[in-house]
Amino acid sequence: MDSAGLRELLTFYADAGVDEPLLEEAADRFEETRTEAEKRAAQRQPAQQKAVAAPQARPAAPAAARAAVPDDAQAARAREIAKSAESLDALREQLSAFDGCNLKTTAKNTVFADGNPQAGVMFVGEAPGRDEDIQGLPFVGRSGKLLDRMLAAIGLDRTSVYISNVIPWRPPGNRDPSPLETEICRPFIERHIELVSPKILVTLGNPSTKLLLNTQTGIMRMRGNWAVHRTPSGLEIPTMPTLHPAYLLRNPAHKKLAWHDFLAIKLKLEEAI
Repeated sequence: MDSAGLRELLTFYADAGVDEPLLEEAADRFEETRTEAEKRAAQRQPAQQKAVAAPQARPAAPAAARAAVPDDAQAARAREIAKSAESLDALREQLSAFDGCNLKTTAKNTVFADGNPQAGVMFVGEAPGRDEDIQGLPFVGRSGKLLDRMLAAIGLDRTSVYISNVIPWRPPGNRDPSPLETEICRPFIERHIELVSPKILVTLGNPSTKLLLNTQTGIMRMRGNWAVHRTPSGLEIPTMPTLHPAYLLRNPAHKKLAWHDFLAIKLKLEEAI
């Protein structure tokens, strides 16, 4: 493989979240488990023999452990915190201080939003990737560059749109967020949309479409059809589900579908002005 091909391969691995090399030979996890079990058994044997010889001591009281807060309680806590935010600045501060989602412990940054909060259209993706986590801004990697070109094709840019994600912290290795993680983060993006109150909402990809439109219908059936996002306070926002730029990078033949969706967004914006 030449240097150019190697560079492209490494770039692909980086975008996919691969940050550790594999070993030359596969590790035998069963052998490792047996070895660890034998070590523990050998360590316990002298202690057991000593316990038989010595008088039985009164067991020490167990140390008080900090009770873990169940995920459903964290989701309820997130709802209360998000509901209390009266401005985007307040919501950003509350999200940065929130410690109820495990994704925050492995992320470098809280990725809040980018663009103009006064814009008429708001785009919502799923979660930050590697570049977004590093820079603290949504859609700045390869997907973001494609999104910028798609916006430019209908006369928009980051000064005339507002962009965020359902999940504000990068999942480790770019894995999919779990349903519990998504549910904990849901109140923050719902309040985010409510505070921005855009004329048009655009959901990018399956996860954000299903969450914000409360549907189990797949994106290929939803895309290109106007729907309605209802905020917790009852605000109804026209919503266009469309394909995620990351999907379009993998399936460039479907860019024509996204182009039709973006033309519909442009027409809707012109009607709303």
